[in-house]
Amino acid sequence: MRLLFHCCCAPCAKAPAESLRAEGISATLFWSNPNIHPSAEYESRRDSLFALAARHGLPLAAERGYGLYAFMSAAGGEAEPEKRCAACYRLRLESAARRAAELGIGAFSSSLLISPYQRHDEIRAIGEEAARRSGVEFLYRDFRPLFRESQRRARETGMHMQKYCGCIFSEADRHAQKRK
Repeated sequence: MRLLFHCCCAPCAKAPAESLRAEGISATLFWSNPNIHPSAEYESRRDSLFALAARHGLPLAAERGYGLYAFMSAAGGEAEPEKRCAACYRLRLESAARRAAELGIGAFSSSLLISPYQRHDEIRAIGEEAARRSGVEFLYRDFRPLFRESQRRARETGMHMQKYCGCIFSEADRHAQKRK
């Protein structure tokens, strides 16, 4: 089976890509993360994923350009995390579904599914909705059991490690928590 694997970052992508490979699934990594702010963080995460793909000989597809305006438009300046996170999931998973269809790859999934901090039921529902619209399959896997090991290995290999989800809102929330 061929799969387009949306990757939010290298540390979250490595272990799931290996797990998929062990299942006999051939994954093409896919970078589409217009939510990541600031642009220097976007570039660090992107470059780390590109390096991971090169180091392991993994095929890679990518959206071009820093997409902050597309993210802000999709999120609508929403203050409630539940609503803005859903908009963010939708933006990235719809991009992955469309790209999978364009490339003739019959399924897609996401490294978002490794994080214990993400809303799995929501990701799954949005992924399945995007799949129906694009005529491809959304492959759900609960990669959360791989999270701690994946993070440890990422640190050991010097991958870029982020301290927040990626969007301007999560960055602001992180700084607000530090001040408390």
